[in-house]
Amino acid sequence: MVKAYLRYEPALTFGVIASPESNVCYDPSGRLLLAGALDRLAAWDLKRGLPSISFAPSSSSPSLAVYCIASSTSAAVSSSIASGHADGSIRLWDAETGACEATLHGHRSAASALRFAPSGAVLASGSKDCDVILWDVVAQAGLFRLRGHRDQVTDLVFLDSGKKLVSCSKDKFIRVWDLETQHCLQIVGGHRSEIWSMDVDPSERFLVSGSADPELRVFRIRQSVEEGEDWSKWDVLKLFGEIPRQSKERVATVTFNRDGTLVACQVAGKTADIYRVLDETEAMRKAKRRMHRKKEKASAKSMIAEGNGTVIDPLPAQDLQNPSVTVTDVFKLLQVLRASKKICSVSFSPSNPPRGCLATLSISLNNNTLETYSVDSEKVSKMYSIEMHGHRSDIRSVSLNSEDNLLMSTSHNAVKIWNPSTGDCLRTIDSGYGLCSAFVGNRFALVGTKSGTLEIIDIASGSLTEVIEAHAGSIRSIVPIPDEDGTVGARGFVTGSADHDVKFWEYQQLQKSDNDSKQLTVTNVRTLKMTEDVLAVSISPQGKHIAVALLDCNVKVYHMDTLKHFLTLFGHKLPVLCMDISSDGALIVTGSADKNLKIWGMDFGDCHKSIFAHSDSVMDVKFVYRTHYMFSVGKDRTVKYWDADKFELLLTLEGHHAEVWCLTISSRGDFIVTGSHDRSIRRWDRTEEQLFIEEEKEKRLEETFEADLDNDNEYRYGQKDDAPDEGSVGVPGRKTKETITSADAIMDALDTAEEELKRLNQHKLEEQNNGRAAKFQPNVIMQGHSPSDYVLNVVSSIRPNDLEQALLALPFSDALKLMSYLKEWSLIPSKVELVCRVCLVLLQTHHNQLTTTPAARSLLTDLKDILYCRVKECKDTIGFNLAAMDHLKELLAMRSDAPFRDAKAKLMEIRQELLKRSDRPDGNEKRKKKRKKASGES
Repeated sequence: MVKAYLRYEPALTFGVIASPESNVCYDPSGRLLLAGALDRLAAWDLKRGLPSISFAPSSSSPSLAVYCIASSTSAAVSSSIASGHADGSIRLWDAETGACEATLHGHRSAASALRFAPSGAVLASGSKDCDVILWDVVAQAGLFRLRGHRDQVTDLVFLDSGKKLVSCSKDKFIRVWDLETQHCLQIVGGHRSEIWSMDVDPSERFLVSGSADPELRVFRIRQSVEEGEDWSKWDVLKLFGEIPRQSKERVATVTFNRDGTLVACQVAGKTADIYRVLDETEAMRKAKRRMHRKKEKASAKSMIAEGNGTVIDPLPAQDLQNPSVTVTDVFKLLQVLRASKKICSVSFSPSNPPRGCLATLSISLNNNTLETYSVDSEKVSKMYSIEMHGHRSDIRSVSLNSEDNLLMSTSHNAVKIWNPSTGDCLRTIDSGYGLCSAFVGNRFALVGTKSGTLEIIDIASGSLTEVIEAHAGSIRSIVPIPDEDGTVGARGFVTGSADHDVKFWEYQQLQKSDNDSKQLTVTNVRTLKMTEDVLAVSISPQGKHIAVALLDCNVKVYHMDTLKHFLTLFGHKLPVLCMDISSDGALIVTGSADKNLKIWGMDFGDCHKSIFAHSDSVMDVKFVYRTHYMFSVGKDRTVKYWDADKFELLLTLEGHHAEVWCLTISSRGDFIVTGSHDRSIRRWDRTEEQLFIEEEKEKRLEETFEADLDNDNEYRYGQKDDAPDEGSVGVPGRKTKETITSADAIMDALDTAEEELKRLNQHKLEEQNNGRAAKFQPNVIMQGHSPSDYVLNVVSSIRPNDLEQALLALPFSDALKLMSYLKEWSLIPSKVELVCRVCLVLLQTHHNQLTTTPAARSLLTDLKDILYCRVKECKDTIGFNLAAMDHLKELLAMRSDAPFRDAKAKLMEIRQELLKRSDRPDGNEKRKKKRKKASGES
């Protein structure tokens, strides 16, 4: 009989506030700040410092890491948030519910830039594959692909109400695209290094681009050519000037605020320069002052020259009266924001700033922190900071208490206590660099640090009660000593260190301090001297044996009572980094830097099996209580589930984006918790779903096959040299597993429908010949539909973004079968758009074969007449409905008691007023003083 196991699945991810790879931006309402948190988005309420909504994909994988985020200010489209991921996919999210509306596949490598058009109905995406793709957000399908850049596309900007698109790239060029004719209008050079970011002000006067050059380049945007201006016929951008930068690091982000009066230039360092953008009147006034100073200097020079007998030409009078405005007259350095750590991204708030401030600016730091600053003419002040919900660096150890309701994690400067069920941070205690940890009951905890100190923490008060100089080297392991009845940690604990010592500790009686609170103290009772650095320590559940892993790649087992040598386990080629003993004391498993797991018998020390477990070092391994199942984690970012009796891999859990350092298992084995270098803590829950070893092996083979699906792309991450200078247009989608599955479904449906039509015709022929025939039995697979309706249902069920690629995969014979159904489908009003899409793709793909096939000529002639009429009817219906809606809108606007007239604007005004009141905590006090003053005068 085949043995079945229970599956573990990802349940919760917490500890990440903002990923350094992703940008930050505000949601459409301007109340929440969106930040990428590995493979999901988090919407943070900055005032409360709490996450409001989490946007998580259905599956968790390092290939789904969020690289870029964009939000739309238009309320016409529900999918107002977009995220670009490491696998090239684009996801559209509902800002209200956090649900994923669509997943768009088109890029062959990681998405690097996203931007919504002003209408919100079109989304532009750029990628490391050097292409720009335009997406229809409403139809959730690609429009077209723009090729021309020869390196990664870094930023995108829409111009002229979404009719033009500007893209910049690491190939040092800026391209201007006309989206109506789908061609490149202008190629702008001048940058001497890679262009990393650009932005345009809301009035579309200036476009500012930044690179590693020591200055920002400012371009004027062509709106209307006046007489005397030297614009060429097709130019959209014209160089206005260069702004010298304050920092030597490359530019990372350039962004304007909501009204275009400020522009922020964030560099790949700890600073962000904020410039003031003057309007035309102020810029002209500044230019006149500049010319006036220039005139004074010239007059002073002329007076000196007259005394020397020389003559200097005076300044032209026209330049003095009508000076030309330069870029330094428009852009003025206002403030320099200096952060404590490296800044990853900046974003201006679209909401109204607090009173007395020019704007509100939010930044993400590379130490897992979000900060918000208020910008005024005098200074930049910090308003809010979100840092409690995650560690500043990677997580080195995790441990659960005996009741599994508290989780402790350690990092380089802090210890955090979490609720493992919800992921909420309960306590944060400053500490040293914690490498290992353990609970003492439910009130105290022990932390072993890199400096060799042992820290005792009071969980209830969230304080560090005592620091003991326990070892001369870093403490690598803290293991509670179990009683003979299996009670863990009742007698004391053992520490292993790099100073070659294994020390045994006992708990002292709880002493009362001055404030009547009980404190825990420990004392060293025994010390076991070793010849090498101690890397790991493990104690058998009954407390009979202690195993010590040393730097010489061996594991030594001793009797606990006498500390006499019992066994030596040797066989690893590199040091053993972790080990664990099963709850029945029969097996010990060791994990090493040689990527292997070895399973040993505790009776004779014989090696039962050596397993090549991970593709990098094994960092931790634990047995599930009362079983011989075990979990291992490694630097290869995976968590693996094993059967130590059958030596079989049961399950591979992927989700972490960096090395996994540690894991802990609940006392009942119903969930495990892992900590990683990506600063995330992940909980994996045991489900009721059964898994079988053979099925899992087949799944792994299929995943290997699917991973090689796109390996034939020559420019997956490299530069492209085959695109013409003037650019080209391509198909937006790409071949994926879903498109191949969809193409197979269409071909199966066509074959099934063809067989059903043959059976119908044969049945009719028999009925005509015999006069009577048996009742026709339809195919059960078709579920009572006619052949035409069955094929239509299959085609309609394909996602709009996958339809084009699925049709491209059809052979000509099946494409001809599919076109024979289009005439009947076009009579259904709701399917006219689908019929037109299918017909257009098949005509473009198989044009030569269709024109040379006699059987297809009559079909094409009929479709030409029918589709033209049907499309015209749909356009007339849509136009009529739009006109009727405009008429109803005018009628509502004319009524003084219209219930919903300007409802959204009024709601936003009320929200802004409430926010202003909340920002003025002393408002009530001022009103009280005025009342007292008025009563005193009376």
